[in-house]
Amino acid sequence: MRSVKDGCSPQGQCGCCTVLVEGAPRVACVTPLRRVEGRDVLTVDGLDRQVRDRLVGAFVAHGASQCGFCTPGIVCRLAALGAADAEKVQTALLAHLCRCTGWRTILDAALTAAAPTFAPHPAGAHDGFDEAAAARRATIEGGAAQQVGPGVVLGRGGFADDTAPPGCLVAVPDGAGGWAVGETLAEARNAAGKVQGRRSGRPLAYPLEVPEGDWDLTLQTTWVEPAYLEVDASWCEPGGMPASPAANGGDFGAKRTSPAPAAARALADRHGRAVRVVLSREDAVRLGAKRPPAAAGIRLDGTGVLRLAAAAEPGVLAAAARSAAPGLHVEEVPVVGPPVSPHVRAAGWAEAAVLLAAARSAGAGGGAAGTATAAVASPEGATAQAKVDLDGRGWPRLVWLEVDAGEPLSEVTLRSYLVGAAHMALGWVLSEGIAVGDDGVPEDLTIRSFGVLRARDTPPVEVRIHPTRNEPKRASDAAFAAVAAAAWIALGLPARWPVRRADTLGR
Repeated sequence: MRSVKDGCSPQGQCGCCTVLVEGAPRVACVTPLRRVEGRDVLTVDGLDRQVRDRLVGAFVAHGASQCGFCTPGIVCRLAALGAADAEKVQTALLAHLCRCTGWRTILDAALTAAAPTFAPHPAGAHDGFDEAAAARRATIEGGAAQQVGPGVVLGRGGFADDTAPPGCLVAVPDGAGGWAVGETLAEARNAAGKVQGRRSGRPLAYPLEVPEGDWDLTLQTTWVEPAYLEVDASWCEPGGMPASPAANGGDFGAKRTSPAPAAARALADRHGRAVRVVLSREDAVRLGAKRPPAAAGIRLDGTGVLRLAAAAEPGVLAAAARSAAPGLHVEEVPVVGPPVSPHVRAAGWAEAAVLLAAARSAGAGGGAAGTATAAVASPEGATAQAKVDLDGRGWPRLVWLEVDAGEPLSEVTLRSYLVGAAHMALGWVLSEGIAVGDDGVPEDLTIRSFGVLRARDTPPVEVRIHPTRNEPKRASDAAFAAVAAAAWIALGLPARWPVRRADTLGR
């Protein structure tokens, strides 16, 4: 049954493998078989057809599934929940992680499906829904080929590990730079000596010092885990072309340097058999690319210095940053730590855009206490203006986004990507980061230790899209930078991100 996904391998923390045992949701990866002997177990494929069709139709209508890796488990849990209000849905979603959608579209879909008047459309969305146009917008925003439609909600997006032929050997990292190979995943992991990951409890490190100078604003950031749900996987026949680890997107560019495809090809050729390569969550954190740490000082006139942890491709991060803020001198600095990538969402460019937007705001006197706006134009020519309003606790209460992305193609799909970008931006400023040891090896290895905002912590995001006939452009990166800048300004421009990590991990 391929709808049941493995997102944390097995930590019991992502919810992707949720099934119903006698009607109650259970996380399959940490549920021993002896606990379900003689009991009915339902995957999303076996749900009551009417219940499933209502949820799937509502998910497509609201763009509540992007890569589709997390949604089969979420649909199972919502099916067990039945009709519920927003508070009950947000509580139910505490058992899940969605990295793509920003939660709000999932909440909208759950409430729509529970409404007695909702009648799901046979195509899974609504009259006038153009699946091809929606897929084109999703591909523009995600940077990789994407499908859109009911099958994606049900986990049928063609993920690499789902498409592997029967009888493959299985290979996993052995912890020493090589690969342990077995007839089954369990055998390979046993050979590798896999140890379950933990949250370290260590404080975050800031590997780059703020440059010396007379600055109006300074900022330091740390390593941020992309936290895509589908861990790296590939497979290959001898002499063949390895399957992409980003088969339906959902990786935000971080898988471009994944070791899985090359390993699958080399091992298939060596063993003369098809080989599946599967990383565990711990492997993905240790080996996968991160958002580069940064340190900067900037003056109100937009001049200053931005330091970025150096990636393997020299000059790419610096060029991206200079395109957003030409007045910044950009330095790429080698640091001891996990690999970083210029392909992670708007890396380098977003840091520079945020600094410049904040300097402009500070130079203009800023906004009212607890509220701020920021405007950003992306290298692709999309524009985004964001406003963030804080509540009495200093937590985001509401986010407004106004964007020009050229021809929307599918406003539902575009809105989903914009809300997801806003969620990721808030997490970047408020809570996200991973602890890295003195030897440069990540020590926070569990899904819950990354600081990704939960559904309950994510404010509503109101989106206005300018309908134009211009060439469609990626807008989610501009939205990401604009929301991050507005949140930072609203919080009073503290000198280190994340600003409220203890608040999120402690609750």
